[in-house]
Amino acid sequence: MSNGIRHLGAQSLGDALQHNTTLTTLDLRRNQIRDVGVQSLGAALQHNTTLTKLDLGQNQIGQLGAQSLSDALQHNTAITILNIQSNQVGDVGAQSLGVALQHNTTLTTLDLGYNQIEDFGAEFLGVALQHNTTLTTLNLNTNFITIDGAESLGDALQHNTTLTTLDLGRNQIADLGTEFFGVALQHNTTLTTLNLNSNFIAIDGAQSLGNALQHNTTLTKLYVSENPIGPEAINAIEELLERNRRERTS
Repeated sequence: MSNGIRHLGAQSLGDALQHNTTLTTLDLRRNQIRDVGVQSLGAALQHNTTLTKLDLGQNQIGQLGAQSLSDALQHNTAITILNIQSNQVGDVGAQSLGVALQHNTTLTTLDLGYNQIEDFGAEFLGVALQHNTTLTTLNLNTNFITIDGAESLGDALQHNTTLTTLDLGRNQIADLGTEFFGVALQHNTTLTTLNLNSNFIAIDGAQSLGNALQHNTTLTKLYVSENPIGPEAINAIEELLERNRRERTS
């Protein structure tokens, strides 16, 4: 929450975290924290063993701050939820965090929404998901991911066995990008929620998703609103999702 902490306050908190053994949740949203403040927090997280949830949303974290968090995640064994939504980590920051995901074995939720991530960053995250075995929720909402990024993430879903929720709403994957998810869903058996709202998906992309759902029995929530796919395609997709929901509860 907002307290006007900024980077000097974050540095002081970092110093405290290196010695604290009781704090489990730290909410630093909307505090104008920049990279230098996050570097102090990251250094502390390499030693802290009790903090499980860290919220750094809506600050001013760039690629250097993301690198510090990446370094921390490669050593930290306690953090399970990390929110970096609404910062400016960009592709280089996403690349750093992707490296961390290949080594970290405790993080279950990573929120990277609103972070100016394009295909280059998404490709590194896709590679990471092929190796990571603990992350269950990944939010990439409102970035600049297009077909190439969708291909990498789709490929990852064919191999990943732990991710249950992927949010790609408000990107630009279009029909061709959607086809990669269609192929992935025919093989993936763990994803239950996929958000593709507002992605320039038209009837061809909807057809790919519909074909995938003929084979996939685990996805129960698929969001495709704000796409020009028409009511018939939406109804067909919803019928298949309802079948999956019935099978999960039977």
